[in-house]
Amino acid sequence: MARLVVVAPNWHGDAVMALPAIADLRNALPGTAVAIVAKPAVASLFTMVPNVDEVIAKGTRLSADIGLLLPNSFRSAFDLARAGVPQRWGYRSDGRGPLLTRAVERPAAAVHQVEYYQHLVRTLGFASGPAQPRLEITSEIRAAGARALAAAGWDGTGSLVAMAPGGAYGGAKRWPPEYFAALARELASDGFRTVIVGTAADERTRGEIASALGPDSASHIDVVGRTDVPALAGVLSHVRVLVANDSGVVHLAAALGVATATLFGPTDERLTAPRSTAAQAVLTHYVWCRPCMLRECPLEHRCMRGISAAAAAAAARQML
Repeated sequence: MARLVVVAPNWHGDAVMALPAIADLRNALPGTAVAIVAKPAVASLFTMVPNVDEVIAKGTRLSADIGLLLPNSFRSAFDLARAGVPQRWGYRSDGRGPLLTRAVERPAAAVHQVEYYQHLVRTLGFASGPAQPRLEITSEIRAAGARALAAAGWDGTGSLVAMAPGGAYGGAKRWPPEYFAALARELASDGFRTVIVGTAADERTRGEIASALGPDSASHIDVVGRTDVPALAGVLSHVRVLVANDSGVVHLAAALGVATATLFGPTDERLTAPRSTAAQAVLTHYVWCRPCMLRECPLEHRCMRGISAAAAAAAARQML
């Protein structure tokens, strides 16, 4: 093969969970140029992936011998066919089988998302390697993270614990802001400073946490909306533990080797818990209706409200 393009998933968490499958391809094809095609919001993630030859923004004209589709959509296969990529590989899904030159049947039973992507690559004939996603950051990215923290009030001393209160899937995935505030107080009593991370979309939640903290909010570091993906990775490289909802941020941290405590409510930890060589904790609260996979809870949100700040603090302390 002269050139292989891999069409990446459209969400940060899924993109991270696809990294072992991409590594399997890279290891099996040492003489092939491997390029990643990703939407702009996700593309910068792949600049931190070892041994990727090129990152291409989705919509750019493609030149490739083979295209591997990680998204399941008909549109992704149609775009490759329209671009004239002669070999198009992917799962047979969304009615796109006729557009694929090698169509793989999806696993018969539900599997973890890392395994889902590795199953595709393995069925295409490439051996599976480690199932832990891995990202690498440069000294420049780490320095950018330190600058973001300094601009938000960090003096470079003390141990940091990060909190990521966002979640793009919907409100049902999000632990209540007042619980994050209570967690910040618990950790402060142990001498740790908390760093609140997230995108501009998390600004409202950040404000609710600050309101719940009241005067105590001044002692916590806030970089919400102030980092792109590489700078966020740089910030996370300075923290001891991240406590987060099931979101792209927690997968990013895990792939960087940061310890994580992930709060699961409507989503299924068996399918999307972070995979990492670092310490991990998964926090859940049993209710009959979980995992429902709903974006918004029509009941009392007990799956998330049942996870106490004390339980989250205890999980974090075990990894500190």
